[in-house]
Amino acid sequence: MTPIIPVGTSATKADALQRRFVDQIVASTPHERLTAWYYTPMALRFSDHLAYDVCVYDCMDELSAFKNAPAELNQLEKALFQRADIVFTGGQSLYEAKRSLHRSIFPFPSSIDVAHFHQAREPGEDSLDQANIPHPRVGYFGVIDERLDVELVAQAAAAMPDVHFVLLGPVVKIDPARLPTASNLHWLGGKSYADLPRYLRHWSAGWMPFKLNEATRYISPTKTPEFLAAGLPVVSTAIVDVVRTYGAEGLVDIVDAEDVEAKLRSILARPRDFLVEKVDAYLADMSWEKTWNAMAAHIQRAYAMKSVVPLLRGA
Repeated sequence: MTPIIPVGTSATKADALQRRFVDQIVASTPHERLTAWYYTPMALRFSDHLAYDVCVYDCMDELSAFKNAPAELNQLEKALFQRADIVFTGGQSLYEAKRSLHRSIFPFPSSIDVAHFHQAREPGEDSLDQANIPHPRVGYFGVIDERLDVELVAQAAAAMPDVHFVLLGPVVKIDPARLPTASNLHWLGGKSYADLPRYLRHWSAGWMPFKLNEATRYISPTKTPEFLAAGLPVVSTAIVDVVRTYGAEGLVDIVDAEDVEAKLRSILARPRDFLVEKVDAYLADMSWEKTWNAMAAHIQRAYAMKSVVPLLRGA
């Protein structure tokens, strides 16, 4: 369910609307058990009254480090840690930063829908908005915000005028007018998840030109295994969780401003399927189904423990 709140609604009114909406959903949906699943502590503002059986905090990012983070975010996260029966983190670095804050916390880095991204390995028509872009193409997909190193993007485009850089994704929290422009830079806007393989199949390489700052210190980009499953060679700036895993396994080349051109040209000179066998072996044990099964087991144990405690107290 996604509530649509009128533009101009005050924060207090928005909270009241969402609180009423949540109550209506819970009251109208038959259930034997109620699990409260939080992606952001800000949702406590309209749901802190719920009588849930299990509370899960799925901490995907260090949200307080993001641009324009709400002032009360840290305080609400402390409250959510106290309420939560179980906490998941979106990567190993985030787990290491948060593990002292909760008794039952587990890291779950992004998994991969292999079949979906394997479509990019198959022949197919190009998307209309990139069909006339020359090759070779280096591509990025994802939110374009303060975490993207637009200076590095501009530098790479200037240094490699024969390579075309395609960037897919909505521009958020930064001024689109300040994005670098060049004849070999193509900002194509947001695309649906379903359409991504159609774009990726016509790229020569994928890259993740993230800034190295507080907003990216704990990220574990979902797009890393997605690029690899699509059959693309990948370069990334030194995001800790990427360096420790995909970088350490030799599946992703780690770059900085000094060597981005050399490393991009190196992987563009290789056959696109240079690492495919090694990639497939690495991704073979990764699936969202496996991730969910492991999460569900933790949730069930948390529920069982809560059910046992009152019985012990009664005894």
